[in-house]
Amino acid sequence: MSFETIIVAKEGHVARITLNRPQRFNAINAALGLEMKEALADIGADDEIRVLVITGSPAIREKDGRKETRYCFSAGWDLSETAAVEPVVEMIANYEKPVIAMVNGFALGGGCEITLACDFIVVSENSEMGLPEINRGLLPGWGGTQRLPRRIGLPLAKKMILTGEPVNGKQAKEIGLADEVVPMDKLEEAVMALAGKLAAKPPLGLRRIKYAMNKGIDTDLQSGLELEREALGFLMQTEDFQEGISAFIEKREPRWKGR
Repeated sequence: MSFETIIVAKEGHVARITLNRPQRFNAINAALGLEMKEALADIGADDEIRVLVITGSPAIREKDGRKETRYCFSAGWDLSETAAVEPVVEMIANYEKPVIAMVNGFALGGGCEITLACDFIVVSENSEMGLPEINRGLLPGWGGTQRLPRRIGLPLAKKMILTGEPVNGKQAKEIGLADEVVPMDKLEEAVMALAGKLAAKPPLGLRRIKYAMNKGIDTDLQSGLELEREALGFLMQTEDFQEGISAFIEKREPRWKGR
């Protein structure tokens, strides 16, 4: 499957989607949104894939006769085009499989909102994250006003959104926006280590736990506990549960089947 605005790769139990409009700093337009939806559906239906990583291609620009590399996740909405991309962000937020945002360089506006829809955000020290829509007379309308407060708290989220000021990689980790910050040359290693840990877990367990936690956090405690009981009841009927018990007794690594 080939695309014009993204690159999709699969290796073992991990898939990667790379936003690939480097000439526009991976800005999100209608074509990218449509291709993302197609790729997300394909990866979601692939039982071999347990974890998804989303990242961006670096931009190579000519400056003073020399090539200059600008690292970027995404500059956000491509203002030169009309793009209804919110359904893609919601698709990521509701994705059954764990999703990791790998941020190298800047993730601004809609790019930052994509990371907020992911389960984990791992950034390099040279990263810059922000929601500058206020500077264009807009607001972050792909979930930013709702997901950022849930991640870092209302006061800090108000400061970021109302001022439009970005934070760097270290600051993102300090305020809880990023889960991990590493040197740029260690970013790939850190992300793949996390992806590998997740991919080694039972896929049905990953999905049910993610669903129960995501849905439960937005409801009352008793409703959340009911979601937990339903998830546990389902998992106890699976072959993977029996395999987990057998592997523990036999002192070996489990062989998950996703059944």
